[in-house]
Amino acid sequence: MNTVISSPSKQVWFRTLFICVSACIVSISAVSCDSVTDTVADIVMSPSDDKNLGAQIDNEIRSNPNEYPLLNNASANAYVQTMVNELIKAPEIKYRSLFAYKVEVIRDDKTINAFCTPGGYIYVYTGLMKMLDNEASLAGVIGHEIAHAERRHSAKRMVNAYGVSLLLAIALGNNPTQLESLAGNLFGNLALLKNSRDDESESDEDSFKYLRSTNIWYAGGVKFFFEKIQEQSSSTAIERLLSTHPLPSDRVQAVNEMIQKANLPTPTEATLRSVPYQAFLKTLP
Repeated sequence: MNTVISSPSKQVWFRTLFICVSACIVSISAVSCDSVTDTVADIVMSPSDDKNLGAQIDNEIRSNPNEYPLLNNASANAYVQTMVNELIKAPEIKYRSLFAYKVEVIRDDKTINAFCTPGGYIYVYTGLMKMLDNEASLAGVIGHEIAHAERRHSAKRMVNAYGVSLLLAIALGNNPTQLESLAGNLFGNLALLKNSRDDESESDEDSFKYLRSTNIWYAGGVKFFFEKIQEQSSSTAIERLLSTHPLPSDRVQAVNEMIQKANLPTPTEATLRSVPYQAFLKTLP
């Protein structure tokens, strides 16, 4: 937490909030579980909490090079960071001035994955980058990860995993070490932040919007990533990805419908940027 709340009036306010949140959970049982969890998460955790938790997890990742071998290649990081910087210029982005939105490349060709912590710390595996054919595909994946941070999906997952009491205790500042402990638990088991199908669909939609707003890449770029997964679904790396990132066929169909509804023109080299992307891949070890 960025502050420890010691004012008695604030303590009373938060305890009252806890009672109100508990009452809300009981009283709105007719609403879907996801809707209830979204509401509770927004009340219990602030975007600043996301930022601080993400910074803690980032520290944990950097201190564990055996599991997360960062590439530490300035030019490679700069290439991907430039893409992130363009994507967060999209008008739909709310937390560009608060969240880190900093990218690191993880040197692991056997892992096809990317993930984003709370607060916008983004990690992309070399295995994923080398699987893709063009920059629009990578931009689509990165946009998807940014959307998870913007939608604060992790807050909802943490309410499910840890409950309201623990998260409110952190908000109250009763134990300054609880944030570090929570970050350590999440670092040890990032699967706890596994997103629901609705979360994934929302992030696909937002990625499309971000890419379209930048007017740099083909807005349906994430579609090419899905197609690559379908082509290589029998590989061990893809099987590991699908074990935590389900790819139902309706997600592919949904992106195609967005493309059709937006009446996007056929992608060209100018919007796919495959030539500079292939040149970039040759610089990777």
